[in-house]
Amino acid sequence: MARLLPTRTDASVERSGDPAVLTLDDAATREAIEALSSETAYEIFRLLNETPATPARIADHLDQSIQNSHYHLRNLEEAGLIEVTDTCYSEKGREMDVFVVADDPTLILLGTEDDRPTLKRAFRSVASLLGPPSVLLAAGESISHLFADE
Repeated sequence: MARLLPTRTDASVERSGDPAVLTLDDAATREAIEALSSETAYEIFRLLNETPATPARIADHLDQSIQNSHYHLRNLEEAGLIEVTDTCYSEKGREMDVFVVADDPTLILLGTEDDRPTLKRAFRSVASLLGPPSVLLAAGESISHLFADE
């Protein structure tokens, strides 16, 4: 018997080329850092960078309760790091949100708003030499080392 409601999603992880830049004097920076400060939230964010997922799939993947997954997803969503991209249905017919990382990659600048123009000039300069994908990969690798050292 064919299913009437979709139990899978066609959503994918897509990023734009322009990163959002957060600075120390920006309230959004504090929200992003606080949202990622938990190991569980960080692992959820890493998973969603690879593939969209429902809270149930995240809970199974991380061997956590669905309630715990919902808690961290809500924090990550409020910080603007993830968003709902689709809806699918469980085997029991319950509606489930499908989460994915936000469209724009995010850079956290350990400086103030006054430093933002300097960073953007440096970013454009490096991007023109290496290409945007290389810069994003390097930034992501740097950030992952930062969190791995804790």
